[in-house]
Amino acid sequence: MCCFSGNVRSVTNTRIFARLLPENRQGLIYSMSLDTPQDVAMILPIPVPPGSGEKAVRFISFEKYADVFEDIERTFPRLVPLSFGGIASRSLPKAAKNDLEVQKVGSFNASFVPSIKDFSRLDPQFRLPDGVWEKIGNYANFGFAVFKLRKGNHEVHPMAFAFPTSMPGRIFFPTVHIHDGEVHKQADFDHTLYAQTASGRAPQTLGWEESETLASGAVKLDKTSGLIVGPSHFFRKKMHGRLRNVDVIV
Repeated sequence: MCCFSGNVRSVTNTRIFARLLPENRQGLIYSMSLDTPQDVAMILPIPVPPGSGEKAVRFISFEKYADVFEDIERTFPRLVPLSFGGIASRSLPKAAKNDLEVQKVGSFNASFVPSIKDFSRLDPQFRLPDGVWEKIGNYANFGFAVFKLRKGNHEVHPMAFAFPTSMPGRIFFPTVHIHDGEVHKQADFDHTLYAQTASGRAPQTLGWEESETLASGAVKLDKTSGLIVGPSHFFRKKMHGRLRNVDVIV
């Protein structure tokens, strides 16, 4: 998913890992290459239960495991070398009264916005133009993970978080594109999606391939904060080219 608060030159090499967690929660790890002439906010809609509070999302630092996607790729037949920088997570000074909390995560700031109306409590640089979410539809009950990214042409550090999901039994990948403040029916994709399923079977949609080895054979599990489990294969789906501009749910 690439919903940005301003225009960007390009977004490529997007990788998203997702897995359902205990107690109706979902984990997500996200990375990409970004070329933007200005600081910009990336906004990820996530299906949270109505009434989820401001502390519902747990942001996770991958400072000591920035090459997680490289290790995930090692479980598949062909290696795709990746390179990511490390991140650190620490708190910013306490937000002003009624403002949403902003956390410092490496080179970007992160916030959880519980609902569309709560964007008014966030700095304007983190918002999309008014009315955009209404144009897309289906996001009235969603929350939003928001990351402010620095200008330049660079690999964005892996961003990771866990959230309560309103879609038990289904894995949600935020893949809708908004790069220019407009909603288009089709968009250019350069995505690779990864999943681990509770059943150990491939998602019930076409295009998923299974890894050759278990996650424990390549991934440093102690550095994933429980987002990845060892005795399980990965499933991978590549999405490239001009495709329908929607989220992926499996």
